[in-house]
Amino acid sequence: MPQHVRFDLPFNTPVSPHLEYARDRHLLWVRERGLVRSQAGFEEYQSWDLSQAAARTYPHASADDLVVLMNWFSLAFLFDDQFDAGRADRADRIAEVARELIATPLRPAGTAPRVVCPITLAWVEVWEYLSNGMSLTWQARFAASWGRFLVAHCEEVDLAARGMAATLGLDAYAGFRRRTVGIHHSIDAGERSRGFEVPAAAMAHPLMERMRDLAADTIGFMNDIHSFERERRRGDGHNLIAVLRRERDYSWQEASDEAYRMTTGCLDEYLGLEARVPQMCDELGLDADERARVGMGVEGVRHWINGNYEWALTTGRYAADKDGPVATAELAGRGSVDDLLTM
Repeated sequence: MPQHVRFDLPFNTPVSPHLEYARDRHLLWVRERGLVRSQAGFEEYQSWDLSQAAARTYPHASADDLVVLMNWFSLAFLFDDQFDAGRADRADRIAEVARELIATPLRPAGTAPRVVCPITLAWVEVWEYLSNGMSLTWQARFAASWGRFLVAHCEEVDLAARGMAATLGLDAYAGFRRRTVGIHHSIDAGERSRGFEVPAAAMAHPLMERMRDLAADTIGFMNDIHSFERERRRGDGHNLIAVLRRERDYSWQEASDEAYRMTTGCLDEYLGLEARVPQMCDELGLDADERARVGMGVEGVRHWINGNYEWALTTGRYAADKDGPVATAELAGRGSVDDLLTM
């Protein structure tokens, strides 16, 4: 089964010692904020174990910061599960809420949302905390990456609503997946989790830009492989294996094998570029402190590649053999039993 597919990653990453503390407070928060309303929805959400994902991808965050990062994780995943192309008005409502989520980091922190629903209210709260202490440069970078991610999701919903989700070719899908996976802003949040910022000159260097793109490709393709059985059951064509099968007339096994090859190819290219980071630092004339911050930035990318991989092997979000109310909702085209786009 694809969720059990293993990749040979040449590095390990730690798990936060604050996992249990943060998980308890996070689960209380999602209930109090109305992000999970039904018992079935709460049980499904617990099975995803996003708390483990946050503890693996941000292992050096303080206990309180880790709670906030878990809270932020919930917003992106729960928003993704609001998509229901079977309802004529759903795409418009998703776009309206997405615009509000995009606008929040561009306003003064704490500004009340203009579109009110559980997700927008929770995001205002999370962003006020997440942005605290970070420079305007970092905030603008995060906001741009976050915005691209949300716009891509709106495009995905629109394609599904128009029956065009299964029309993307491989190249178009790969570029699209790079945005929908949401890794760029997630790596940005790694800086917030440790209270540092990668020097702007290094962040803008083509080497770092390519490394971030390759990390996004690696993680996105890994997720496609691990979630394939679940998405196949739902009839979701937004998956690398499905695209390869359709475009190249592969069998499912051939498509899975090629997806694996593409994923390891992205990882190998990433590792090759990572080895050139010291040379980049020399080229830019970075001092010892700046080099240390670049090193932490690269470490943050590693945390995301490995941490997300370890989480994906066990999360209930990718399980293909679920039954019950949530599974029934998925078969009807929805990922969640709770509507979070209305009050």
